[in-house]
Amino acid sequence: MRIPFLTRRQPTVPVIRLSGVIAAGGRGRGTINLPTLSRVLQRAFSVRGARAVVLDINSPGGSPVQSAMVFDRIRSLAEEKKLPVLAFTQDVAASGGYWLACAADEIFANENSIIGSVGVISSSFGLQGLLDRFGIERRVHTSGDRKGFLDPFLPEKAEDVVRLKSLQAEIHESFRSLVRERRQSRLKADEEVLFSGEFWTGRKAKELGLVDGLGDLRTILRERYGKKVRLPVFGPEQGWLRRRMGITGWFPASSVHWADDLMDTIEARATWARYGL
Repeated sequence: MRIPFLTRRQPTVPVIRLSGVIAAGGRGRGTINLPTLSRVLQRAFSVRGARAVVLDINSPGGSPVQSAMVFDRIRSLAEEKKLPVLAFTQDVAASGGYWLACAADEIFANENSIIGSVGVISSSFGLQGLLDRFGIERRVHTSGDRKGFLDPFLPEKAEDVVRLKSLQAEIHESFRSLVRERRQSRLKADEEVLFSGEFWTGRKAKELGLVDGLGDLRTILRERYGKKVRLPVFGPEQGWLRRRMGITGWFPASSVHWADDLMDTIEARATWARYGL
């Protein structure tokens, strides 16, 4: 005698939420990094009977190191569990966000998603006149000729810019190599175009071979795995105190760190703003 609910298990595809700026310091929602996601990834890839794992990505990028570490963990788990990985992009999967998308075997985007920005950027301020204006004397003592590299309170040095561009070129080549390896013959444009740092809509990204298809997560997964497919969602959890107090946005852990938290928030906002978001 066959019992339907025991013999006909519904297909299951775990969905991992990757939303926010990629940065080493933050924890919880709004920041992507390996310490925050390590347990989340392990749990999602360990779901019994999973047919595939989905990455639900909405990120303007950030730290190349954290991008690479999360990418490596996803690929390691995919190979260990022998599960295909699908990526679906929301508003943006650019720079490090696209780095994460490349961890998938197939990438799907909304036709209006922002995709690409395969490049490296560094930003700072020139504040050398600020101290003089307010009569502040700054005292810095170093051992090593290059320890004052790109000090924002000193005039910019040409040799510092050359060194910075050399570092950026190394990281850029690492990014390009990864895209070449993961996308291979699916890329449909010259590297001068694809790796220029430019970004495109999902529709154009499909023409360029940066994504495989257009569509939303639920529709495509129901078409592929059936209308009864289960889609359990996995993402970073907030701390007990934040959940208890209903705090979901930015809130400094202590007044001692308010300046760092504020600067992190401003920097994150600027990263999203690069893509008009």
